[in-house]
Amino acid sequence: MTAYPPVPFADELLPALEAMNAAPQPPLTEESLPHTREGADRMFPSAAELVAGRAVEAEERVIPGPAGSPELEITIFRPTGHAAASTPLPALVNYHGGGMIVGHRSWEHGRVVDLVESLGVVGVNVEYRLAPEHPYPAGVEDNYAAFVWTAEHAAELGVDPERIVVMGGSAGGGFAAAVALMARDRKGPALAGQLLICPMLDNTNSTVGSYQYDGIGTWQRELNLLAWRMVLGAELAGSTAAPAYAAPSRAADLSGLAPAFIEVGAAEMFRDEDVDYASRIWATGGQAELHVWGGAFHGFDMYAPDTELTRAALASRDSWLRRVLGL
Repeated sequence: MTAYPPVPFADELLPALEAMNAAPQPPLTEESLPHTREGADRMFPSAAELVAGRAVEAEERVIPGPAGSPELEITIFRPTGHAAASTPLPALVNYHGGGMIVGHRSWEHGRVVDLVESLGVVGVNVEYRLAPEHPYPAGVEDNYAAFVWTAEHAAELGVDPERIVVMGGSAGGGFAAAVALMARDRKGPALAGQLLICPMLDNTNSTVGSYQYDGIGTWQRELNLLAWRMVLGAELAGSTAAPAYAAPSRAADLSGLAPAFIEVGAAEMFRDEDVDYASRIWATGGQAELHVWGGAFHGFDMYAPDTELTRAALASRDSWLRRVLGL
């Protein structure tokens, strides 16, 4: 196998990496997974804590899951005072990251609340089932069901059903891409866009980037291999025969999709699969906006929020959302 030197990390991000390396976490394995998940819902501030003193309201709801499956927990964020009788607002349906095997929606409450406050939209943050206890298609069906529920309950939520964007980072970005495919294929509700932040799209782990970040960075090759095995099983984990709703890179046809915003770091393992996904959308005449941030590692905006790279990335997301939602 050819050795590929990694793209160096940006200087301004190095302190964040050094801080993480100074307090290493136990390796994530199938055996350590239950321990890693312990207290996941308490690692970040609750919705109520996050909205305190801000012009945002939070509501916890339980909604129907996919047919024959458990109910889903969601958190709804609205501008203060927004009600069903108000002028309908756009909505963002967010799926959290964690490789489809760890994580909790509270990990990304902050991201959603910031967008609700700055853009004046409604945010729906979704809890979904995790692998390996619930392998494919449990997670993606949960997330599609939450999107459909949001569209079907638009009047109740004070949402414009023609202006709904699905979004997420890492595994959540992969889920958002899959939900966009499902909405097209199933002729589901209208989808205004898909905001894909360093999305996890390709199960084959065969790109140059996937080898460059083997043992370095935040989300590394070995973790990705583990996650795909848990989601798809050993036989399909690295196979090009994997279902497209599990690994959107496997989709043969990327035409007719909602406009996409795709963001990724140049110094992370998802770089090449994300660039390829944008290129394949363009090849169909579709709309995709691609940002590759120089020297950025996976999840840089969450680990290094007070950097110029993060400020630039957040501004680009906000700009695209304003354009695609007509704000």
